[in-house]
Amino acid sequence: MQSPTPSPRIAVCPGTFDPVTYAHLDIIARAAQLFDRLIIGILNPPSRTQTTLFSLEERRQLLEESTHSLSNVVTARCETLVVDFARAHSATAIVKGLRAISDFEYELEMHQLNQKQAPDLESVFLMASADYSFMRSSGVKELATFGGNLDGMAPPCVISALGTKVQRRRT
Repeated sequence: MQSPTPSPRIAVCPGTFDPVTYAHLDIIARAAQLFDRLIIGILNPPSRTQTTLFSLEERRQLLEESTHSLSNVVTARCETLVVDFARAHSATAIVKGLRAISDFEYELEMHQLNQKQAPDLESVFLMASADYSFMRSSGVKELATFGGNLDGMAPPCVISALGTKVQRRRT
């Protein structure tokens, strides 16, 4: 007797990714090992800020270029509640990265709100690797604005795109 094919393990990983950093990519790569399919939900509009440096399409292109080697990772626009986005993609889990206590407090609140909306969705929290525990997109943007060294913080495509954006803002 043939056993039934198990359902694929699908998770979503929502975020603004403005821009994507090696900290994001570390969480994405590790989550991709845990799930059969990982959908990166690019928040539009972003939940914590009203504007982004990069458009949704630019953020999507940078993410796709940065994750091209991960065959089970795809990107998608997320313009709804994360729980609705997860349901639309048949996901059973929401993956979030945690760097510090402040992240934990915010993500715990989000988890509790999500559980009220969708008790069947699991929250999976991955701790940031030590090399990236300090890294924030806003910090990377600030360094780019003032000509700081971004080596080891973001992929070359992101560093290049940041340079172009910063130069346009100065002129």
